[in-house]
Amino acid sequence: MLTRYRLALVIMGLFWVVSAHAKKPMTTISQLTADWQRAKEYTKEYLDVMPEDGVGYKPTPEIRSFAEQMLHLTAANYNFGAMVSGKANPMQGKNLEKMDELKTKEALTKAVMDSYDFMLEAVKGMTDAQLSESVKMGQRGEMTREVILAKAFEHQTHHRGQCTIYIRMKGVKPPNEKLF
Repeated sequence: MLTRYRLALVIMGLFWVVSAHAKKPMTTISQLTADWQRAKEYTKEYLDVMPEDGVGYKPTPEIRSFAEQMLHLTAANYNFGAMVSGKANPMQGKNLEKMDELKTKEALTKAVMDSYDFMLEAVKGMTDAQLSESVKMGQRGEMTREVILAKAFEHQTHHRGQCTIYIRMKGVKPPNEKLF
């Protein structure tokens, strides 16, 4: 009888430990900051290697130009950063992809880097505990800040990766992979 009682206590204790850990984020603000800083530097390398005449380049007429890909990434950085931080999106209501004044290499680079700075400020402004808090993500419902940041990171990686082909088609070697 006593062993069943002890077994029940052990099982309840394990359940409590697992439940407590399930609510903790898998990543930390420190790790996210390092990852977003690395992503910023990597994206800057992409912008640096694309020649000025490649900024408006489109491999086919129906897809985004290099600049439009980068500005799409930029708009999303602002949207996701505002979502997780609760701060106002300074680009709210602006269609960055259609703004011709951002389609020079210099202006494009500044716009993209500014979006990474906004995202880095959003990340650095949070605590590890806040990563597990849920916030509304548009019509998709609620998600934790950690999940939203993961989606944001995946999004910018996807669009930067698409730009590899644009760079190669302009006869330039893209930057080496930067995982660490």
